[in-house]
Amino acid sequence: MKRVGIIMHGVTGRMGLNQHLIRSIVALRAEGGVLLSNGERIMPDPVLVGRNAARLEELARKYGIERWTTDLDGALADPNDAIFFDAATTQMRAELISKALDAGKHVYCEKPISDDLDTAITLARKAKASGLKNGVVQDKLFLPGLRKIAMLRDSGFFGKILSVRGEFGYWVFEGDWQTAQRPSWNYRKKDGGGIILDMLCHWRYVLDNLFGPVKAISCLGATHIPERVDEAGRRYVADADDAAYATFELEGGIIAHINSSWAVRVRRDDLVTFQVDGTHGSAVAGLTRCWTQHRVNTPKPVWNPDQPQTIDFYDTWDEVPDNQVYDNGFKIQWEMFLRHVLEDAPWRYTLTEGAKGVQLASLGLKSWEERRWLDVEPLEI
Repeated sequence: MKRVGIIMHGVTGRMGLNQHLIRSIVALRAEGGVLLSNGERIMPDPVLVGRNAARLEELARKYGIERWTTDLDGALADPNDAIFFDAATTQMRAELISKALDAGKHVYCEKPISDDLDTAITLARKAKASGLKNGVVQDKLFLPGLRKIAMLRDSGFFGKILSVRGEFGYWVFEGDWQTAQRPSWNYRKKDGGGIILDMLCHWRYVLDNLFGPVKAISCLGATHIPERVDEAGRRYVADADDAAYATFELEGGIIAHINSSWAVRVRRDDLVTFQVDGTHGSAVAGLTRCWTQHRVNTPKPVWNPDQPQTIDFYDTWDEVPDNQVYDNGFKIQWEMFLRHVLEDAPWRYTLTEGAKGVQLASLGLKSWEERRWLDVEPLEI
């Protein structure tokens, strides 16, 4: 069995460890590698890279990985490793990806690819000109709930899609009387924090791929919790936005609105939900489950504030069955990228798509600052 060497940088962090190392690469190794179209299997052979030697050694031992190092330059110089992956801090990402391209490595990384649009465009152009394979994680597209939405769309269930409404978020504790569920850097501008930069990159590829290219945006951000407590118990000023209320105009006249907040308490089906309304039917999807209501099953409520509501609206929806097995979304995209590198399989999630995400986040921040709608122009890459 052939191997493919992968330099994995940033796997000591929450996302890099749980989704990319454990549930993707370690899982693929346990399954016997990646099956190619010619019947050959390729085994991912990672080298874990970071600054904390003890932590790297611990992870390597725990998950049966032979190689780890704190020498990133040395890892990039090794011709036996073809791919560089980064899930570390956003502010370092563009520089590291650029260095990996210079070393002749195919690159795959988390989003956003930068916190600056010009840098993101420059990086995407460099990757395109290099001829090397490149990609950015777009995991929400592979969630079972959104895959069911795509199936409904492709089947014609919705008729003409009219609107999309998304609700994302949950209450992130301030860190004083209960430990926060997210790292403190998320709430500091100087460290690349902010929900607009974090989440509008996601909403760009979700909207573009499922419903139609984004043509314009209006966004209002907020910092609802101005002070939090960090991992060491120190109070700090939380000056980055912790909520965003954004409306998007899509091609075809579809209107999308998505609320994103780390200062909201959940009373909905999941931590993220999308409702799609069309002339023939509607659907609501969470991370895994999806419910539909066809026009022939739509109730006919009448507004009457003088009596309690007699319709159980939740009971008027039907759940889409799990007629197939839905694997981990990060793992699915890793398999796709590895096949793209190894046998030139189809792939559209390039760093150009990553730059589009940074573009929408940048426009969201500008829209908030200037309090106006902004057009989303095509990027020339």
